[in-house]
Amino acid sequence: MDNVVDEKKVKQVVDSGKRGEQGQRGERGRQGEQGRGRTPGFELPLLLFAGFRTLIDELHAELARQGHPDMRPAHGFALQAIGFGPEAASTSEVGRRLGVSKQAAGKTVDRLVELGYAERADDPADARRKLVRLTARGHDALARSAAIFDELRADWATALGERRLGQLEDALREVTPAESFGLDASAWLRA
Repeated sequence: MDNVVDEKKVKQVVDSGKRGEQGQRGERGRQGEQGRGRTPGFELPLLLFAGFRTLIDELHAELARQGHPDMRPAHGFALQAIGFGPEAASTSEVGRRLGVSKQAAGKTVDRLVELGYAERADDPADARRKLVRLTARGHDALARSAAIFDELRADWATALGERRLGQLEDALREVTPAESFGLDASAWLRA
């Protein structure tokens, strides 16, 4: 089975539950409110993914406007993995943090170095080893991302109401394990 998401189906599922021009919910949205359990189970992961995708797409559009047009979602995970600790990391450590091979991590690091987000440096403890650390541009991208995520959350709070958004966040915390915030999401999403 392919690990591919059909964006058309995701859009159909998401659109069916949104409020229309008249403020009416789609049939699936009403069914979910009237009778618990009638909404097909496959909609939940698709809606969660669509929400995630919406936030990430809006983040990257704003990052592009703020001077980071080459940033991609995988880069964000990699920047977090590189900047995870107070010191620089080896490519192998970046790969472990991301849940990918050293070779895959190396390709991503190469791209981040090429774009000016990271740099390689000699390891003072081992001359055979290179370390990777964020540049000022990499730190800027992470700081801007954090601020943009705060703005996006505020937009969702305006649309849903702070109370409903807080309830959604609390409910998701309740059903997801605490260790689910690993950086290896990019590895998990690929085949």
